[in-house]
Formats: sequence, structure tokens, C-alpha cells
Amino acid sequence: MLDPAKKHPMVMPDGTAVPQVVYLRAVIDHPRIEVGEFSYYHNFETLEDYAGYLAPYLFPLSLDRLIIGKFVQIAHGVRFITSSANHAMGGFSTYPFDNFTMNAETTGADIVAMFEKSGNRGDTVVGNDVWIGLGATIMPGVTIGDGAIIGSHAVVATDVAPYTVVAGNPARPVRKRFDDEVTAALLAIRWWEWPTAKIEKHINVITGGDIDALKHCSRESC
Repeated sequence: MLDPAKKHPMVMPDGTAVPQVVYLRAVIDHPRIEVGEFSYYHNFETLEDYAGYLAPYLFPLSLDRLIIGKFVQIAHGVRFITSSANHAMGGFSTYPFDNFTMNAETTGADIVAMFEKSGNRGDTVVGNDVWIGLGATIMPGVTIGDGAIIGSHAVVATDVAPYTVVAGNPARPVRKRFDDEVTAALLAIRWWEWPTAKIEKHINVITGGDIDALKHCSRESC
């Protein structure tokens, strides 16, 4: 049932694949992007360049990376604004003159120096089982913890704790999904690292609300 090699993992009862839903690992080949298995993206239209749409400022020579965990759910219109989009702000003008003076003598090292001048805020990291709602924007260097939920059209400029719901511009915590004890148990169990067959067997428990049942299933003998 779960096949990480599929390009279009959502299939209707009549066998028709939904072309607007893709597993990102199957459609992204970018040196600065890492995507875990079963993480999907839905766009209302099919795209030619998924990496270019999701992270339009991430280039092969960029200093930072976009790292997306397993079972991440990304809705239409989500964008990752990475550090390569930054302008240098230490001087009187933020205008990127270097961008408009490149020529045949411009080297890869020169381009890297441009990125260094504008600053690198580090990798953007999305944990596992994260849901990012429609039209959300994730700013450079942000880490989103496992199990977090990002509200529609949120602008996430700071780190998000695991299993926390955030919303707004700038995004602020709305609530914790679970109490600290349950959150700690979920982070220890890490069901997304189970073998696929085990995940399939226990889908109802994974999507349920009984932490004791999930703990039981996490045992080797389950």
C-alpha cells in the first residue's frame, strides 16, 4: 500500500492516479535538497520544476540546504525562502549590484562570495510527520520539530517546537498538540522510522490517540 518509489501516491478507487499529488523524492533532484520517504506535496496544478517552486532561491551553489523529513505533508502554495534570497544589509544600500554585473569571467567562487556577503542563516529543517498548511512561508534557517502543524498562510520566522501548532504572521504558538509526557513518548517512539510493513499494520494506532497502544506497537514483538 505504501510505496516510496511512486511519483503519484494518491490513487482513486477506480485506479486513477491524482497527478497533483506527488512524493517529493520522486520529483526532486537537487544538490541542496534532501527529502525523506513518503513526504508529499499537493499543488492544484502539475509543475515542471517542484524544487524551483518550493525553494525558488535555493541554487546548486547556495551555502544552505533544505532538509525535509519523512511523512511530511505540504499543501499548495507553500514556499521555503532560503538564505540565498537575502540581501546584504550591512551597508547603506541593500541593492544587489553584484547580481547585475556578472559576466563571462564570473566564477563559481565569485557567486559563492555573493551568497556569503548576504549572509547564511543555516539549513532549513522540517522534521517528520509535519503538516504545512496552504500558502505558508518558511523563512531561512528555521527548524520545524517533528509532529508540528503550520497554519495556512503562516510566516514561520523562528523555530517551531515538536508537536506544536503555530499560525499567523509572524507565526506564533497556538497550542501544544499533546501534553509533555505524550510528546516525549512520541519523540522516543519515532514511528516514522519503523519498517514500512509495520507502519501499514498499525496505521489505525498511529492515527489514533491511544499512546499506550502506540507504545505497545513500538515493541519488537508487536
